[in-house]
Amino acid sequence: MDFVNYSNKKVLLIDDEKDITDLIEDILLKEGFKNIQKAHCGLDGIIMCRDEKPDAVVLDIMLPDIDGIEVCKRIREFSYCPILFLSSKNSDIDKILGLSMGGDDYITKPFSPREIAFRIKAQMRRQQYAGIKEVNDNKNQSIKFGNITIDTEHCQVYKLDTEVSLTAKEYQLLLYLAENPNKIVNKERLCEVVWGEEYIGYDNTISVHIRHLREKLEDNPSKPKLIVTVIGLGYKLVKGND
Repeated sequence: MDFVNYSNKKVLLIDDEKDITDLIEDILLKEGFKNIQKAHCGLDGIIMCRDEKPDAVVLDIMLPDIDGIEVCKRIREFSYCPILFLSSKNSDIDKILGLSMGGDDYITKPFSPREIAFRIKAQMRRQQYAGIKEVNDNKNQSIKFGNITIDTEHCQVYKLDTEVSLTAKEYQLLLYLAENPNKIVNKERLCEVVWGEEYIGYDNTISVHIRHLREKLEDNPSKPKLIVTVIGLGYKLVKGND
């Protein structure tokens, strides 16, 4: 049973092709969404995202002013909402770039509008589940390891007293490792928990996200002490007796 009330959820569509936004809007309305907003250039999309605080963004990579990758980077400065890229490019490099910049999903054109609706719903279910789990499981409002603190109530991360800006996927990845300290977590499990997908094709994506986390959190990213690689097995977050 679906436990998300989609009629209360906001979806922002950012695409310069009006026919595409109208097509997606029509199918979303049929799937139970009622609050759908549209922007037809990147800068307008950023402003609308900041003002309206949508629960999900569908973002075309090719826009007339600034590209979708840059739009995603700017949105990630103030929002962790799911971002689903639309693109006519389907190479692994393009997908990895989109996901590594903070995207949560990548859909190639031509696409099925109904598939987009289901993918939006999947992202919202994961967010809702994560929120319920956090309320039920995280009795302590913070997790500490080394000089890093995760404020689980506000989804913020600090190195010493300085806030570290993470993408939604980086935060989810770090949180899962921190909830399983000193345990080896394989890539298959990380992919299942964070991306909700099978591991096939996600090896580089996970590696890129781990590298970005190290660059932001480790004193020496080339010699990590907090998030270590266990060759052939996976990753482990090292937590001492704080």
